[in-house]
Amino acid sequence: MGRERMSRLPTRSSTNRPSGNERVFADSAGRLWSATDTASAVIFTCISDARQSGRALAVDHAMLEEEIGDETLRAWLGAAPKIGTLS
Repeated sequence: MGRERMSRLPTRSSTNRPSGNERVFADSAGRLWSATDTASAVIFTCISDARQSGRALAVDHAMLEEEIGDETLRAWLGAAPKIGTLS
């Protein structure tokens, strides 16, 4: 019986995980954000205020390989649309 239950649980693919490149920076209001890059996007998560919606922005992968400053991350955060549910 336990085996049947385990086989029905959804599994997560490791291909959806971020590459591990994560930066923490402060926005203009002083909130701390985590910026995590994936293969083609940067995912922003506010770590100091859970009321803030997550955001994502598609970027050229070559830009992610460069050293990116906090000013660039703040600009990208400002341009990134909020992540929400699809309707």
